[in-house]
Amino acid sequence: MEVEKMDENEWKYHGEGNQSLVVSHCQRCVVLRFLKSPPNQNKTSEEILHHLQNIVDFGKHVMKQFFGENYVHHGEIIQLPLDFVRQLCLKIQPERPESRCDKDMDTLSGYAMCLPNLTRLQTYRFVEHRPILCIEIKPKCGFIPFSSHVSQEIKHKVCRYCMHQHLKVANGKWKRPSKYCPLDLFSGNKQRMHFALKSLLQEAQNNLKIFKNGELIYGCKDDQDFACDWNELARHLKPFFFPSNGLVSGPHCTRTIVKELIHVITMTLLSSTDACRAGDMKTVPISQGRSYCEASAFNKELVRNGKHKLESSGLPKGCLLYKTLQAQMLDMLDIEGLYPLYSRVEQYLEEFPEERSTLQIDGPYNEAFYEKLLDLSTEDDGTVAFALTKVQQYRIAMTAKDCSIMIALSPCLQDECSEQRPVVLTSKSRFTFSVSVLDLDLKPYESIPHQYKLDGKIVNYYLKNVQAKDNPVMSNLFKENEDCTLVLHKV
Repeated sequence: MEVEKMDENEWKYHGEGNQSLVVSHCQRCVVLRFLKSPPNQNKTSEEILHHLQNIVDFGKHVMKQFFGENYVHHGEIIQLPLDFVRQLCLKIQPERPESRCDKDMDTLSGYAMCLPNLTRLQTYRFVEHRPILCIEIKPKCGFIPFSSHVSQEIKHKVCRYCMHQHLKVANGKWKRPSKYCPLDLFSGNKQRMHFALKSLLQEAQNNLKIFKNGELIYGCKDDQDFACDWNELARHLKPFFFPSNGLVSGPHCTRTIVKELIHVITMTLLSSTDACRAGDMKTVPISQGRSYCEASAFNKELVRNGKHKLESSGLPKGCLLYKTLQAQMLDMLDIEGLYPLYSRVEQYLEEFPEERSTLQIDGPYNEAFYEKLLDLSTEDDGTVAFALTKVQQYRIAMTAKDCSIMIALSPCLQDECSEQRPVVLTSKSRFTFSVSVLDLDLKPYESIPHQYKLDGKIVNYYLKNVQAKDNPVMSNLFKENEDCTLVLHKV
């Protein structure tokens, strides 16, 4: 793709995170990702290139091993004319949220990452001219901590997401807590998954967005409050799900369309679209854990209805949710067990700062880096090597806990369906789809102290302000143990 020959007006602001800004092309299924930096802290061109190369290498050599070839799109680094980059920066600056403008887009190096636009289908180019629906889900952590290092029993009963909701509302991040619980989505039980997805649709926060032909039609931008309007959403979705019948308007129409949407999302999340097969599989039983969260609104609804048994069907091993959960479960010690090991590494680096590159803390993220992640032992031998392995596994787990899943759907005619094309059916339609994973930058080594402090704040706030007000009988209504297994696939 010759980007330098494209007018900057053909590109539009697509979104941004803490470290990068993304623009997408109006016609082609590509995006450009530029690094950002705080004012007066511009990096050199060499530093920008090295940072971008680390991101590409990490996706290519590490995360593809966990998620599989078809799910991870690591992109490539390209160099652009500086005049093009500056003009592009001027064009998109007015579209950026005010809260994001504290950092400037890199306009000095000319380097950027070229990636596929994951709001579009990634597998079958023949349907690109058709309307495309894309659902972005940030599922968050799908398991309860199982580590013996956990100091507060509440962490063995209530998931991190549900506890964090209350602190976020108290701090003004959101106006209302969401009923969504990640453990319901990761349960593999369709009833629980439907409830989780409905909860996301009711209170999207920054965990769900819906795009039509690349344009955001549902979900909040950044920290803005989002008013749920299912009628407006149904208006957008009706041509996809009911292209020719008489279902026009009204609450029944809206509920029916939303139900169809939830069904399609569930089926694609449980599907496997990766043809790769695991080799050298290593299975290690790591705990007796539970598959539910006591704070889940689904659980509380069961209790109100006099039902105490929770169903957990389990996830198909080939689906992206399963792969995501396995990567998340590399957090075997919890931040409470991990932090002393981080301190051990820090102490070593204070004595031998020149060893930082040898330990590969800042890369290179190559096959050797990945191989070290396969050591799943939890017996601490007191060495720096053991501590570093657990620290790196924790960073991988945190990356998987904060990734996004992109589901792209496009209407498919019956005669186009074959075994080579993944298809999901609804009552009146059929869709070709692709599933991808996004936001796979390795979490910074330096963020571990922050995560340790934040964990304490979340738990302490919940214990003081939420659990004390809850019905004390609730904690005795759920008694269940299940085997949790960590499976590493070398693809």
